[in-house]
Amino acid sequence: MKTLYYGGTIHTMEADGQAEALLVENGVIAAVGSYERLHARAGNAAEIDLDGRVLLPAFLDAHSHFSGAAYAMLQAPLGEAVNFAEIEQALTRFIADNRVPAGQWVVGTGYDQNALAEQRHPTRALLDRVSADHPIMLVHQSGHMGVFNTLALEQLGVTPDTPAPEGGAIGRENGELTGYMEENAFLQYQQQVPSPDLADLLDACRRAQMLYASYGITTVQEGMMPESLIGLYQALIEHRLLELDVVAYPGVDALDAVGAAFPEAVRRYDRHFKLGGCKMFLDGSPQGRTAWLRAPYEDAPDGYCGYPTMTDEAVLQALTTAYRSGLQPLAHCNGDAAAAQYLAAIAAAERARPDFRELRPVMIHAQLLAPDQMDEAARLGVIPSFFVAHVYQWGDVHIRNLGMERAACISAAGSALAHGIPFTFHQDTPVLPPDMLHTIWCAAARETKDGVALGAEERISAADALRAVTVNAAYQYFEEARKGSLRPGKTADLVLLDADPLAVPVERLRDIRVLETVKAGETVFRA
Repeated sequence: MKTLYYGGTIHTMEADGQAEALLVENGVIAAVGSYERLHARAGNAAEIDLDGRVLLPAFLDAHSHFSGAAYAMLQAPLGEAVNFAEIEQALTRFIADNRVPAGQWVVGTGYDQNALAEQRHPTRALLDRVSADHPIMLVHQSGHMGVFNTLALEQLGVTPDTPAPEGGAIGRENGELTGYMEENAFLQYQQQVPSPDLADLLDACRRAQMLYASYGITTVQEGMMPESLIGLYQALIEHRLLELDVVAYPGVDALDAVGAAFPEAVRRYDRHFKLGGCKMFLDGSPQGRTAWLRAPYEDAPDGYCGYPTMTDEAVLQALTTAYRSGLQPLAHCNGDAAAAQYLAAIAAAERARPDFRELRPVMIHAQLLAPDQMDEAARLGVIPSFFVAHVYQWGDVHIRNLGMERAACISAAGSALAHGIPFTFHQDTPVLPPDMLHTIWCAAARETKDGVALGAEERISAADALRAVTVNAAYQYFEEARKGSLRPGKTADLVLLDADPLAVPVERLRDIRVLETVKAGETVFRA
């Protein structure tokens, strides 16, 4: 099967920049060049006139939680709530609309205390008013904290005397549980919440793939895969339900189990699924004030700087495990203290194993990776994957939490570019929708919701932002020979846009629409 694209702007993301035409044969790019030459070669190929539109290599999601995006489709959305009353109403409506039987868990997702009139987290008492017959869990938009009602706490076996695990916190007031938990405490109990029915989950995974494809993405990440997801992925693979490529990163403690469950997928794709490496969390969320900082938060009592979730020894041991397995390490680092811990551990690992950098270690989020840490990151070959949409989504909150000087360094892509570091971008879906074009705008504009220019010196061009979600993202995944640009021999993963991100004014970048997404020569989304 052959397809010839012509009649529009084709950005190859290669040194040649643009091409008149692109020929695809059996899911692979066969030729790139002039229309006259490719038309003569195409034979009976289907010809697609781009009619002035723009063709690019498809985007690669450098970090998200694919199963989390699927689960969110089965949960009560709370991202639009502006106060506690609206959270209560949304949960009540979700239970009624879905006829959730008594005893079945109800999960609400996406609330953000920074966006609520009360400027604090909901409580167990609020959720008890929603229902005393349903165990209820709320998941914060960051995914790092949440709230449980009384019945949920009882079923999880949490009492006022339950100790919080290291690197986590369980909320208490006057000796009573508030229902709030954060970091390792929340993650520990969240994993004990029963999963939905498998058939519902598989359907949600289908819809989640369409969500990513609608934003021009054909490679997706499972950014923290616990053992509990093995059954889901076995079903997805067995029934060939994955149309997009999914790269999984289990936690170090789940690495052996996941590797044993998917031996054909270790560092290679098996029916669109690949085990790419292992993941660790080093700190929390800056908007939740749990990210680990080198200097205190603004107006913090007792010099509070957030806190680590792993010891130095545990981080180095995790890197050693990754090296022995030949797998890429990913570390969640939001604060500059967490970044310093990761860089120090990588330096120690490299001293013992000079080829360690060949694993291409990734620093996920890298929100406060500071300009003074860039030289070390470059020397060690660390790839920062910036959550640059933070500038718009929570930039005003970061100014309050960190002060203008530090907040201006959030997602310091300009500094990384100046240091020659190949960085990537992501949205941490389901935290935010996987909207790459909005992210490109965020990197180029550096504007907050309140219209504040945040770190203008860290702005980068649309061209450099596009490289972050194509060429650089393919490099992060060790897939630069197959993806990220348009050249003969690469997989025909393509995205068709209604306007040229390299030609429109910066303010129009976020208005560009994805018209079609092609995976290995087959259309997986069409607007």
